[in-house]
Amino acid sequence: MKPPITYETFQTLDMRVATILTVEAVAGADKLLKITLDVGELGKRVVAAGIKQWYGPEELIGKRVVYLANLEPRVIRGIESQGMLLAAGESEAVLLLPEKPSTAGAVVR
Repeated sequence: MKPPITYETFQTLDMRVATILTVEAVAGADKLLKITLDVGELGKRVVAAGIKQWYGPEELIGKRVVYLANLEPRVIRGIESQGMLLAAGESEAVLLLPEKPSTAGAVVR
């Protein structure tokens, strides 16, 4: 288990519902997908996600996922990744999906 954080630290995380608009394989990368998201009022965002071995582009488009919006951007294989999709699992990545319909940009609490 990781060290505990305070509630105030948790409150600094900006998690949102996002809709996957486009998905592209990244040339030369076995695990990486370039994903464009609609995050409602935050606009479109791009993330580089290492989920290619578990998800194909065709099955991701249109899905609503949980997105960490205020992660510091990082360049991965030439792609500026502007956040992170949240996933669970030890041996495979299982994307976290809202149980009920919710709008793009909705705040995760």
